[in-house]
Amino acid sequence: MKPRTLAVPLATALMLAVTACTGTNNTDTGSEPSADGEGVTLRYLVEQLEDAAAEDRLRSRLDEFESANPRITVELDTMPFDTMRTVLQTQLRSGDAPDVISWGSGPSFGGALAEAGLLYDLTDAYEEYGWEVYDFARERVTQDGMVYGIPGEMETLGIFYNAEVFDELGIEEPQDLADLEAAAETVRQADLVPLAVSDQEGWQGGHLLSIALSSSIGSEGMQELIDGERSWNSPEVVGALELWERWQQAGYLPPSPTSISYDSGNALFYSGDAAMIPTGSWLADGITQNTDFEVGYIPFPAPDGPGIFSAGLGSGPMITAETEHPDAALKLLDFLASPEHGRWMVENLTVIPPFPADTEGVDISPLFEEVLADAEAFGSGQGDFGLNIDVLTTPAFNEVMFNGMQAILSDQATADEVAQQLQDAAQG
Repeated sequence: MKPRTLAVPLATALMLAVTACTGTNNTDTGSEPSADGEGVTLRYLVEQLEDAAAEDRLRSRLDEFESANPRITVELDTMPFDTMRTVLQTQLRSGDAPDVISWGSGPSFGGALAEAGLLYDLTDAYEEYGWEVYDFARERVTQDGMVYGIPGEMETLGIFYNAEVFDELGIEEPQDLADLEAAAETVRQADLVPLAVSDQEGWQGGHLLSIALSSSIGSEGMQELIDGERSWNSPEVVGALELWERWQQAGYLPPSPTSISYDSGNALFYSGDAAMIPTGSWLADGITQNTDFEVGYIPFPAPDGPGIFSAGLGSGPMITAETEHPDAALKLLDFLASPEHGRWMVENLTVIPPFPADTEGVDISPLFEEVLADAEAFGSGQGDFGLNIDVLTTPAFNEVMFNGMQAILSDQATADEVAQQLQDAAQG
């Protein structure tokens, strides 16, 4: 997950996406009225959007829900991702919790809240409302048998590249890791930044490790790491860490990546000062809006081939355990989980539902069309896809991973040292 969580962690409209295949008729003028007959107000807390226009679109969509449900008012609140990650558990225990939140799908995000008893059990609601998502997606929002949310949008991690720069420098689309290194060296010699890596916030380092490691050992190897069947200080993990250590020293990344914010890293690519950016599919809309050059999107290459995309889920809606209006909150989730809303998300938020959506006639950019096809292949089980580590591991492990990658990118630790720290965290 782009934190900002798949993961996920930073905030974008992608993180707000909430989808499922089916829903019911949401029109009901008599839903859970208050004692004075004036209806109810739901507080809906989401991660802060990247721009005001995206928030306006979401607000307009919620207005449509209110029109269909005149006894329910939705009060939309936003909070920066890093702040939300820090205070969310406290807020949900405060006695003044929001009714519905949009938060990460996975053990270290929504799963941690469910385990703490802070989320409403949606297991029965899935059957009542007929919400249907890919099996893997429902599993990601299930904790100890309890389904706690609607999974968020599908996200992939890979590399966007400036096709015009590649053409000007005679670079072909990389087909393996050696090709990517050669491309980076060619770009460096042209006095451009090869890879617009930022890691000031810390979570980006988890994505860097995820993409390099996924293409190196494949989905089965990644699952073995997550399940504790493979060691985090294994040669493959050390090798993936060493890659970023070596590329930092070779000048393939901007100077001092740990001092570059997520937005500043994106700006390097938007401006044409960087030829490539390793990040998630959620950036496709930002690239379309902020660039005037052709862009391609590829998996992080493997040592012996094109590699695989890492993939995961973003943030989706969850009902808090403290809500006094569960019936109204369920109506909102059913609206957000409807096929009509899924199509709206593709058109308006440029996000990818976790089910095969009917996008016929939808006006989307060629770049997002490419991203959508890749993600739908992931969702339907076609091909091999790696994992986004930070949505499948514990917050304690993620902290070690984020700090370790920052240490590597600032020459404060070696790959061997960080790998051992990861193994210790996994065993702790």
